Amino acid sequence: MPAPGLTTYLFDLDGTLIDSVELIRRTFRHTLEVHRGAHPGEDSWLKGLGQPLWDQFGAYTQDKAEIDAMIATYRAYNSTHHDTLVRRYPGMEEVIRGLKQRGKRLGVVTSKMQKGAQSGLALCGLGGLFDAIVAADDTQRHKPHPEPVYLALERLGAVAQSTVFIGDSTHDLAAGRAAGVRTGAALWGPFSREALAEHEPDYWLETPSDIMALG
Repeated sequence: MPAPGLTTYLFDLDGTLIDSVELIRRTFRHTLEVHRGAHPGEDSWLKGLGQPLWDQFGAYTQDKAEIDAMIATYRAYNSTHHDTLVRRYPGMEEVIRGLKQRGKRLGVVTSKMQKGAQSGLALCGLGGLFDAIVAADDTQRHKPHPEPVYLALERLGAVAQSTVFIGDSTHDLAAGRAAGVRTGAALWGPFSREALAEHEPDYWLETPSDIMALG
């Protein structure tokens, strides 16, 4: 159903604005193989998708030095393969530019670091289109906690009642719900409708073009 009154659109980055899913999958598996001799299945890397790296690797070890080493390995591999594995989602650039032309406030709320977020956006033709980017290095608490969404609202001068947060993971939907904004489930990401249904998103979005019908 249309959502009249929406003035602000917040987006997750990976799996929502940019197709970095294969890059994340390969990088996570490489890191676990190097440091733990493990070959994680699909459920393992998807479980942590959308959370900061220190939270993801903290599920495997409590040794801070080992977590730091795992993060370093992850970032090195990710940086090396970033530009060859990250892809644009068809129609996403047109959607974001269309929202901007309508005068909507646009923000990104991501668990990626600010530098990496900027790099991914630029590669996919989305650089400079967002009014605020809240990254992992901007907050103490991270999705699914609502703090990053609160900060995005503050930076944009927006109110929750006229804002929607669009994301592909359970962490995105949980953070949006906790912050009191409307939520949209991006079904072009790696998570199924069944996996996201428990968070009862306000909108189910099959393709990026569906965003334009929200209001």
